Amino acid sequence: MPKALWIAHVEVTDADAYARYAEGAGPAIAKHGGKFIARGARYVTLEGSERARHVVAVFPSLEAGETCYHSAEYQAALDHARGASVRDLMIVELLDDAEL
Repeated sequence: MPKALWIAHVEVTDADAYARYAEGAGPAIAKHGGKFIARGARYVTLEGSERARHVVAVFPSLEAGETCYHSAEYQAALDHARGASVRDLMIVELLDDAEL
């Protein structure tokens, strides 16, 4: 089963509330096998909407990433991000032979 990338593009509008989201989201992501590979690092926007923060985590599978998103732990954390950010989030399955 191929791994998957959880990719978020975020504009934080309330730093304190978003920090509470991050406190809960990290452990929830790890619990479901996710591992951050990029978070708040340098970036260049070449096309599309500009967002100030970008996060990429790798999961064992697309299903693991989706299960994480719908988990009680992640949803509790996400309650802090709602109204505190503008976000785009997707999970993208890697090619079978992609190495990461």
